Amino acid sequence: MTFTLATWNINSVRLREALVSRLLTEEMPDILCLQECKSPVEKMPLEAFRALGYNWCVARGQKSYNGVAILSKLPLVDAGDHDFADLGHARHVSATLGNGVTIHNCYVPAGGDIPDREQNVKFGQKLDYLTRMRDWCRSDTPRKAILVGDLNIAPREDDVWNHKALLKIVSHTPIEVDHLNALMEAGAWIDVTRKDLPEGRLYSWWSYRSPDWEAADKGRRLDHIWATPDIANAAHGSRILRAARGWLQPSDHAPVFATFDL
Repeated sequence: MTFTLATWNINSVRLREALVSRLLTEEMPDILCLQECKSPVEKMPLEAFRALGYNWCVARGQKSYNGVAILSKLPLVDAGDHDFADLGHARHVSATLGNGVTIHNCYVPAGGDIPDREQNVKFGQKLDYLTRMRDWCRSDTPRKAILVGDLNIAPREDDVWNHKALLKIVSHTPIEVDHLNALMEAGAWIDVTRKDLPEGRLYSWWSYRSPDWEAADKGRRLDHIWATPDIANAAHGSRILRAARGWLQPSDHAPVFATFDL
């Protein structure tokens, strides 16, 4: 089985239904994982996506916040979800394909603006979320699995536009990177994107605050595709669809792609 998977923080699936449909029509991934859907499941525009051939979906929704969905042309079954930091948020959902591969779609908390858990509850929640994900991997070693989503951390120096300038900015602080690396180590996860594109600056997010995001290019790679070692070598063709950040009324994230031969 060969399939192409994409992950995209859509920042409201109802507001940006047309952008999702455009991506599905023009890029035709077999599987699309969405984060920050900001909608209960029953109000997501799933019928519009089914009309484009995406007949299978597993999702967890929440009014106005969070929300994750996996749209697929390929048959899949719901494999459950986890509330990793006991926040009551719809931030994780998983599904299993017919070949036994399980896809985990995750939306890690952003963590607020102050990188100090004593001053900022949201930052502590982010670290706790990552710790619980780490413990989950330690207790039940993932196999034949893909983990994707907006993990809200740009771990490498070349995953941000200015490493030194962002060391004290949430999403690139050393403590966040340490927590993310601990999660990766616990599941023996392999960063598929960087396996395919090992060198050079690479971004998937550009702030709405930038008046000319493309010219300024002050990006961060917050969106990830990981795989377990037993299937990581089957991954190839990684890319980020930077052009989507320039579409009309865009998300501030761009979709990330990878293809798997399994």
